[in-house]
Amino acid sequence: MDKTAPTPSRAVADIPTGATLAVGGFGLCGIPSALISALLDQGTTGLSVVSNNCGVDDWGLGLLLGAGRIAKMTSSYVGENKEFARQYLAGELEVELLPQGTLAESLRAGGLGIPAYYTPAGVGTSVAEGKETRVIDGREYLLEHAITVDFALVRAAKGDRHGNLVFHASARNFNPVVAMAGRVTVAEVEELVEPGALDPDEIHLPGVFVQRVVEAPPDQREKRIEKRTITENGAA
Repeated sequence: MDKTAPTPSRAVADIPTGATLAVGGFGLCGIPSALISALLDQGTTGLSVVSNNCGVDDWGLGLLLGAGRIAKMTSSYVGENKEFARQYLAGELEVELLPQGTLAESLRAGGLGIPAYYTPAGVGTSVAEGKETRVIDGREYLLEHAITVDFALVRAAKGDRHGNLVFHASARNFNPVVAMAGRVTVAEVEELVEPGALDPDEIHLPGVFVQRVVEAPPDQREKRIEKRTITENGAA
């Protein structure tokens, strides 16, 4: 089955206002920037977004946030976005913070059809408020529920027309589990290849989890550094 979409805009055209959305990436590494930009141009609003973070003020999910398109964020880290803090403190943005491992496992569980699981992460903290707990072998655990979403947006280094994906190094990060959790998963790829061009042993995510593939246009493949540290002599 050829799952390719002609443009990022066409790939996200049916994401409606109020949709739940999971977005891959860690910081600005491995984020589906072309799909995010297309969604911004489309004008979709009222989104409930699940992602490790919310980008920075002028890039990634920060673009949607700054335009007032996000109603709720479920994340594990939000420290690089001043607009995020402003909206939260002003009561304009609903925020759910989860331990990073819990976020990853909840997405993975959603993709595998596991409705809930027990974890020790968050016991005795505000994360545990209102959640069921259970003592197993003398240790207390929280019941965390799986995360599934209407749409998932991910980025890969290579993909074929069947949706099989290959990620590059640390850009893999949250992308595979995000893709698994989406009822409709859209993957932007830096290089689109024909079926059979990928060695089966190099495929990180099989196409069964992907419904659409689009090749990112050359002018939308920019990769930014989230936070640059400079030494005294000016070297990065």
